[in-house]
Amino acid sequence: LMARDRDEFVRWDAGQRLAVKFLLSLVRDLQQGKVLELDRSFISAFRKTLESGMQDRAFQAMLLTLPSEAYLADFLEAIDPSAIHAARQHAIRTLATELKDLFIANYHEHADAGPYQVDQESMGRRGIRNLCLAYLMELDNRHVRSLCVEQFLHGGNMTNVLSALASLTNVDCPEREETLDYFFQRWKNDPLVMDKWLGIQAMSRLPGTLSVVRELTRHPVFSLRNPNKVRALIGTFSQSNPLRFHDAGGGGYEFLADYVIAIDPLNSQIAARLATPFAQWSRYEPTRKALMRAQLERIAKLPNLSKDVYEIVSKSLA
Repeated sequence: LMARDRDEFVRWDAGQRLAVKFLLSLVRDLQQGKVLELDRSFISAFRKTLESGMQDRAFQAMLLTLPSEAYLADFLEAIDPSAIHAARQHAIRTLATELKDLFIANYHEHADAGPYQVDQESMGRRGIRNLCLAYLMELDNRHVRSLCVEQFLHGGNMTNVLSALASLTNVDCPEREETLDYFFQRWKNDPLVMDKWLGIQAMSRLPGTLSVVRELTRHPVFSLRNPNKVRALIGTFSQSNPLRFHDAGGGGYEFLADYVIAIDPLNSQIAARLATPFAQWSRYEPTRKALMRAQLERIAKLPNLSKDVYEIVSKSLA
């Protein structure tokens, strides 16, 4: 159905169901200490979708996008963010390895043919091309990194540039710091673009991301009094980076609680919004559950807590 059905919704729904089934199977295998192996039928369905030559490239990109870690978490009784991430990354790397030539061919095939356009066809071509690059960047291949840097430098539009930068930010390589610095120097006077620069770093999967986010809170472009900057950096880290926010040591939880407390006197609505990732604490595995509850209780004990934050915290603990 994923590869051949004529109804687009049926194809997408079949693909999502298939992906969820095999990804959750990988999560269980990982938790049981088994060797991870992605089902060959799933790889075959991906291959056929890449080979299909669909006219609607945006829809093709949707078909080739795996369910998010947050979506997969909804199917688990006790959420284990590390296992979910490892299973999903295994699938992505397996697909990238098995279908490398097809991803490369599609990447080159969908290069922009002329000036930047915002029509459906052009956006679809950019979507499938950037998705192919994201898969390929999981291979830690020097040639692919060169393609990514080339797109970053000469992408022709912000969509392509940001997509390349996001992929590079997940890789521990010299090009990572070089492109981040280059982007900052070029766009440092544009506040909205700097929000993107902060957010991309906050979403990095690299082990030192929490330390980087802490450093960025002291960067001149960041301000606790600017809601956009708070959302771009702290909000993105806590809501869009489950691997690093939910690190089993609890550092991400302590960091978020620190800033809920710091921002509450300045902007209670933003502070309350920041606190929402704690609301699901009871759905996590025991270690993380206890660490999140401890931070909620820490916030709840503070004197002069705003009504907005108190409402979120008290309902979460109830």
